[in-house]
Amino acid sequence: MSPASADGSPKKTPWIPSLRLQRIAAFLLLLTQGGITVTGSIVRVTGSGLGCDTWPMCHEGSLVPQAGAAPWLHQAIEFGNRLLAFVVAAAAIFVFVLLLKARRRAELIVYSVISGLGVVLQAVLGGISVHMDLHWWWVAIHFLPSMVLVWVAAMLYTRTAEPDDGTPTRTFPALIRVMTVISAICLAVVLITGTMVTGAGPHSGDETVGMEGRLQVDIDWMAHVHGYNMYVYLAFTVIIVALLYWKKAPRPAKQTGWALIAMILIQAAIGIAQYNLGVPRWSVPLHIAMSSVVVAFSAWLYAHGRVRTGGTENTATGSPAGDKFVAQRAGASA
Repeated sequence: MSPASADGSPKKTPWIPSLRLQRIAAFLLLLTQGGITVTGSIVRVTGSGLGCDTWPMCHEGSLVPQAGAAPWLHQAIEFGNRLLAFVVAAAAIFVFVLLLKARRRAELIVYSVISGLGVVLQAVLGGISVHMDLHWWWVAIHFLPSMVLVWVAAMLYTRTAEPDDGTPTRTFPALIRVMTVISAICLAVVLITGTMVTGAGPHSGDETVGMEGRLQVDIDWMAHVHGYNMYVYLAFTVIIVALLYWKKAPRPAKQTGWALIAMILIQAAIGIAQYNLGVPRWSVPLHIAMSSVVVAFSAWLYAHGRVRTGGTENTATGSPAGDKFVAQRAGASA
């Protein structure tokens, strides 16, 4: 029987989201953060970047696409990409609400808030890139924060599984953790030079723009710079995995390291194929999607360096406070 409130009516025990639901929501947020970069690349390779030629309206005086204002397919792709931002925002808000209701620790709340605010920032940057007629450096500024948000979402997903009352514990030496930071910096350089290759390439984002507003460098040289940086990043990752074995790090860290190496090699193969095939349109969304995958695995490898151990075992919500409410609810319904 439920306990009575002050006025004698049955007192409702608040609903507390399970740890499983929190992790599913966090994973969906990670998927949407990576997914919107893929749809953004589809906007670019189909020349739909100015399918909606202003922002926040689609066309002057109209929030939605208008017949004859631009090719209907370009309008549909660009407007659809804009609508997807609301899906990402909804995912971030959903995770935020779940974490609050489960009484999770501040670290997780901060990750969810960053994810939500990042969606707003990205919408503004995307609007500015439209007003700047898709100049390459604004498009690059629009893309790079998405990779940061993928990193944050990946950290949120893995940290959600750790109990709030666990003790932060270093699982491998500080040297390896420093190496993971250096590796992440190398990854950032790879991503930045990748946007420069794209900026010098044929896919401006709109068929009428042509090479106006493009990065005026030799694309062959730029592609090699990007590739060499990728090899440096791969080398650091291989060194990290070797150190993990040398220092007898936990098995999950080693497995994540091997998975990251595999993802880098796949991404490298896609990039090499792009170079040799002349950057076919189908390859760009695939390359962008793998960028998010590599960033996520890099974040997970970094996260393995310090985890919360001990604490409540078999926790229902990940939070002692949340588990207390679950126990009260179970007792009330008994």
